[in-house]
Amino acid sequence: MSKFQQSSLPAYDRQNGEGPTLVFLHYWGGSSRTWQPVRERLADWDTIAIDHRGWGRSRSLPGPFSLAQLAEDTIAVLEAAEIEEYVLVGHSMGGKVAQLVASTAPAQLRGLVLVGSGPAKPAAMISSEYQTALSHAYDSVESVVGARDAVLTATTLTAALGEQVVADSLSSGSDEARTEWPLRGIAEDISPLTSRIEVPALVIAGGRDVVEPVEVLRDNLLPYLSKGEFLVLPDTGHLIPLESTDALATAIADFAGGLR
Repeated sequence: MSKFQQSSLPAYDRQNGEGPTLVFLHYWGGSSRTWQPVRERLADWDTIAIDHRGWGRSRSLPGPFSLAQLAEDTIAVLEAAEIEEYVLVGHSMGGKVAQLVASTAPAQLRGLVLVGSGPAKPAAMISSEYQTALSHAYDSVESVVGARDAVLTATTLTAALGEQVVADSLSSGSDEARTEWPLRGIAEDISPLTSRIEVPALVIAGGRDVVEPVEVLRDNLLPYLSKGEFLVLPDTGHLIPLESTDALATAIADFAGGLR
């Protein structure tokens, strides 16, 4: 029996299948359903998708909403779900959370896939002015639509997915939850912790991603992974799970399959 109370855990969905379990962690402003198109293409795999504390179905959970807390939450979910072996798959903010989890060297961890991930070392463009502006990206429907169309994507999403991005971006439970990542987490240097990761890692970049550009991931993340591989998916922006679903699902399956 887990020592964690279910009422204090973030919400998550389990899809039963073959292992290792793929554990999906979403981006700032996303939710577990961001990963649904990818999970549908990985129907034979055992998967879990988590709504981070303060977002989606976990919006009512209290703070703190720090990266450290989200990593602790992830570990708690894995223990409660009694996962025997797993691969972490983190997108953007979720990728930085995945790095923190992996840095603790869990015995059950087999590898990690970092998709448009927050880098271990913050990029040079992360200034206080940038952070303040970013913290207002999800203030309203209009600001979310602007961010979605001008920053987050390089392609046109379906109407349903476009509406989902807006709804998820507005789903934070409080101002504190909504602004934790842009005001603090994005600028946190975790490179000493990322350097401890010993399992194989695949870093996936979007060729047209302006949030976490190819060169930032190549320079500020890959060097801190002792067993890191690098893959660029062309013609996609930052919302890789929604923009390049097929290619991403294939890359995840190929990588995780090689760890069996």
